[in-house]
Order: sequence, then structure tokens, then C-alpha cells
Amino acid sequence: MPDTRGQAVWRQSFSVVVAVAIVAGLLLARRARAQAPDASDLAEGMRLFQQKGDCQACHGWSGDGHKTDNQMPDGANLREAKLSRTVLVMTIKCGRLNSQMPAFDKFAYSDGRCYGKTQADLKAYATRMPDPPSTLQAREIDLIADFMMAKIVGKGPMDHAKCVEFWGSDVEACRDVPK
Repeated sequence: MPDTRGQAVWRQSFSVVVAVAIVAGLLLARRARAQAPDASDLAEGMRLFQQKGDCQACHGWSGDGHKTDNQMPDGANLREAKLSRTVLVMTIKCGRLNSQMPAFDKFAYSDGRCYGKTQADLKAYATRMPDPPSTLQAREIDLIADFMMAKIVGKGPMDHAKCVEFWGSDVEACRDVPK
């Protein structure tokens, strides 16, 4: 049966409605992501930073590069860093080539998803990227990134007030931090 003009108009209108709905959904998702994470997500991100990712072993508990494990490589001072969340997530997932920053994405160099490189390509670098203490799922990487953006990245040197805000109370770690 041939298409009537009414069916063609209906189909075109339906396509426009679907396209508008998709764009609106994407905008709402982006807006929701831009909102500050809630306290429970920040707490989970902090736990992952400290425990599963063991980021503090190289970057220190406050992210200032004063590491907690002398056998680990020196990590960057992230409190002075000017990183976007996107760059931070990519760095956690993919590590840093030719450095001691590990890739926390289990499949980072299996299929070219990180910098277009595979495991074989990494052999060309002088510094071998170490294995992470554990791999992280995408949601865990997002939680760590949200925590770091809220409490560490670009926040400047740690002082007593920032330490109390970082931990949520005046914990023992804050007692040695200058006021």
C-alpha cells in the first residue's frame, strides 16, 4: 500500500519528537553530572582512593605528593594540578605513558582504548607502567574522580581548616597540619 501524505507527515513529526527527546535526555544527563556529587558518593570515592586504588601510597592521603609508602614511586602533587575531570578520569583509566602511574582500567591496553595503544606498544617506553594494586570499574573511577575534584585537585596546599573539611572532622592527621 502506497504511503499517504498523512503517514509521511506523521512519520516525520515522530522522528522530530524522538530526536528532541534524545537531545533533552543527553542535556539532562550532562546537567546531572555537572551537579555536585552527594556526600555518600564522595565518601565512597575517598574510600576507593585510599583503599582499593591505594592512590595515597604515591600521592599521599591529601593528594599533595607526600606519599605514605616509601617503596612506592613519587606521585604528582594533585593539590596544585590544574586538571579537568575528563583528563583526570582518562589518567586514572589509562595511567600515564612512560611513567609510574598505572592504568586502573582492566582492558586499558588490550584494544587501543587508551591513547590508541596496545600492550605491545608499551614496550617501546623506557619506563614500564606498573600494574595497579587492583583494577577499577568505570563507576569506581567516576567516584574517585568526583572525590578528587571536590577535595584534592587544584585545592592548594593543605592547612588545618582544609584538613578538617577533607576528613569531615578534626582527626589525628589534622593535628600536625599547620593552621
